Amino acid sequence: MGEEDGRREFEAKITPVVIVSCIMAASGGLMFGYDVGISGGVTSMDDFLKKFFPVVYHRKNSNDLDSNYCKYDNQSLQLFTSSLYLAGLIATFFASYTTRKLGRRPTMMFAGGFFLIGVALNAAAQDLAMLIVGRILLGCGVGFANQAVPLFLSEIAPTRIRGALNILFQLNVTIGILFANLVNYGTNKIQGGWGWRLSLGLAGIPALMLTIGSLLITETPNSLIERGRLEEGKAVLRRIRGTNNVDPEYEEILEASVKAKEVQHPFRNLLKRRNRPPLVIAILLQIFQQFTGINAIMFYAPVLFNTLGFKNDASLYSAVITGGINVMATIVSIYSVDKVGRRALLLEAGVQMFLAQIVIAIILGVKVSDHSSDLGTSYAILVVVMVCTFVSAFAWSWGPLGWLIPSETFPLETRSAGQSVTVCVNLLFTFVIAQAFLSMLCHLKFGIFIFFSAWVFVMSVFVLFFLPETKNIPIEEMSYRVWYKHWFWKRFINDEEEQQQLEEQDKLPKM
Repeated sequence: MGEEDGRREFEAKITPVVIVSCIMAASGGLMFGYDVGISGGVTSMDDFLKKFFPVVYHRKNSNDLDSNYCKYDNQSLQLFTSSLYLAGLIATFFASYTTRKLGRRPTMMFAGGFFLIGVALNAAAQDLAMLIVGRILLGCGVGFANQAVPLFLSEIAPTRIRGALNILFQLNVTIGILFANLVNYGTNKIQGGWGWRLSLGLAGIPALMLTIGSLLITETPNSLIERGRLEEGKAVLRRIRGTNNVDPEYEEILEASVKAKEVQHPFRNLLKRRNRPPLVIAILLQIFQQFTGINAIMFYAPVLFNTLGFKNDASLYSAVITGGINVMATIVSIYSVDKVGRRALLLEAGVQMFLAQIVIAIILGVKVSDHSSDLGTSYAILVVVMVCTFVSAFAWSWGPLGWLIPSETFPLETRSAGQSVTVCVNLLFTFVIAQAFLSMLCHLKFGIFIFFSAWVFVMSVFVLFFLPETKNIPIEEMSYRVWYKHWFWKRFINDEEEQQQLEEQDKLPKM
């Protein structure tokens, strides 16, 4: 066990079992990403709209519109997208129980099962009710996966690469979005009116990957020890760390699990003063993440480009480009998050996203009116470039770090409950944005990008003053290595035992 700048680092190799386990678990991100990407493309397809949303189909192909910005303003159409996130919001509370009592692996199995059933219903849908029920089951899968996967990744990864491995989840989200955009581009050309069924049905591939993967991976030692399976937990710890010298880390997890067992009501315990820093930050990160406007763009990219005057193929093609940029930028985050740190990525991206949205708002304000949306080639290219600039900044910052930071900052006794709150708040505001975006686009017009850019400014100020750095800090040492030393949050950490633990750690000889 080494120590640098007062921070301990446990002995650990990057073992094949860790890499394989993380890749398998991160496939849960594929499910989430595919669905985020697929809905926007499907809702821009004429065959899909004709069958389920004939009012929108007529409006899209009519010239009798009050405004170009209002082509897709329909509550039922928005419900198709947003119902998944409302269901996920509710499901995450059940997922918190299974994650804590049964483990991370079973929760991921449940996620895959819900998703497979939902995919079958969506692909075979004959009416809107069947379509919505399928989306609700997909939402249950998303709720369970988003609860278990980030926890699994944070707990199984060695400290020094925890950020990079955790971002595998977000990388798979972006790959899922790109895959969905490519599928939509291809299925839109299928004759016979059934291309949308193939788009929705192919979501079964990542769901199957997660289900099979959850059968093959190992449970985390933190979860096993927390549930009293001490010897098994220690054996797993040896296997995933590739060394027999795991006693220091084992003792720390064991100590955390003893504290966890003393907590009978983890959700009530979350409200205690000493748990306020990670709780407040987790909640605000999720709200800020959604109010960047990213999901408005990723859900409705083809619809948005179509609204701006791009032809149907061009709008889907533009969505593919933004999806590809999303993947590449997330890879940048994997390489940089454990080197430059969380704060630096968030702050740089804040500036980049703010400027990109302001430029988009200016272009749309000048070139797109209620009855004219001819951007011209040069301005159309510039809009796509600015959207890609925005997406790339989000993909190496607020996208992955919005999930990473909460998953690594809660103590073990409230980690599952904290992750539930994180997922719940994320899905609640995802639902709000998904349900409201097309109506907001209709009423705010180009001002919607000014609205989101104002939020980007606010959240960047928050990061600058209130978000501590968490890179390279062992997961069970966050409270007294991060919160106790922060200028603002230290006032909430007044537990004598934690202060004593900090003092004892500071007395350890540096190596």
